[in-house]
Amino acid sequence: MNRLAGSQGDTPAIAICIPVRDEVARLPRLFDALEQLVVPAGASVRACLLLDGCVDGSADVAASYRRRSRHMVRTAAVERSPSNAGIARHRAMRLGMEALGPAGGILLTTDADSWPRRDWLEATTSALDHADVVAGNVVRRGGGSHAGQDRIERYYTRLFALRRRADPVGWESATTHHHASGANIAIRSDVYDKLGGFAPLVSGEDARLIDDASRAGLRVRRDAASVVYTSDRRDGRAQGGLATTLTMLDRQGLAGVCVTHPADQLWQYDRHALARRAFATADFNLLAGAIDLAVDHILGVARDCPNAEAFAMRVVPIAPQGMRQVTLAVAEAVLATLAAATPPAQAA
Repeated sequence: MNRLAGSQGDTPAIAICIPVRDEVARLPRLFDALEQLVVPAGASVRACLLLDGCVDGSADVAASYRRRSRHMVRTAAVERSPSNAGIARHRAMRLGMEALGPAGGILLTTDADSWPRRDWLEATTSALDHADVVAGNVVRRGGGSHAGQDRIERYYTRLFALRRRADPVGWESATTHHHASGANIAIRSDVYDKLGGFAPLVSGEDARLIDDASRAGLRVRRDAASVVYTSDRRDGRAQGGLATTLTMLDRQGLAGVCVTHPADQLWQYDRHALARRAFATADFNLLAGAIDLAVDHILGVARDCPNAEAFAMRVVPIAPQGMRQVTLAVAEAVLATLAAATPPAQAA
């Protein structure tokens, strides 16, 4: 895949895009963290705040920050409407694109109840030298952390490590994680525009964008060196977001938590790797047998794909037995067995 504008060797403009909805108590922590960021040599930073129908003092705090910040700060306000994370985040990204101007640059998105580590810009822009989209790590901080959520996140991090063991790609970080969170995503402005931006979803807009990027053939890098800390509060702004999950765990524990059977996911990962190799050689016979699709059908999919990444993400179906749901305890035990039995594959 050809490297896009703004890649290694450039010192681009950076826009940090933040939707804000009644965060007067948490904005000072975020603004202090933005002021402490190490800015890559030659780069410039714009902080872009989308005030999403705020009815508290968030606008006043933002105005005060704009007057004192060492960065250029741009704010915009919209009328209050039912909470929609996708719409708000997309509006914040559009504000960032306006701030960058015609030359474009890098868009980073985070949340108003989050705060980046000092080296966030350096780590994230370095990661973009190897990929088109960076999904950075998100670390929960606060006084109400839940051991159950810690366990769930450890499981998904191990599962993603198994994915990259079975299906390695050249642009992935050596130290990965499982997150695809709007609290820490970086993307070049032209790429974001081509993807159409965050979907207008009440929640899950971040995972949708990452999935859309992979299906478009873009290189998505999950890099644990890019770190944003986030609140473990229970009164979240997005319906169905992290706060909802933490509240459910507080009430119910892990008893009701089910995940996709790791064997079904590994079935897909193995075939993603096979699809990449098949695309490179244009020999689809082995793949056809492995995913039970006709060669002519696979050829049709391949003709519509710009590269092996898009092909692998589009052509591999769900596992033959479906994506079974099992308890977390069962999944953990199965995953440990699968990881021990899965040798590293060669990157396509």
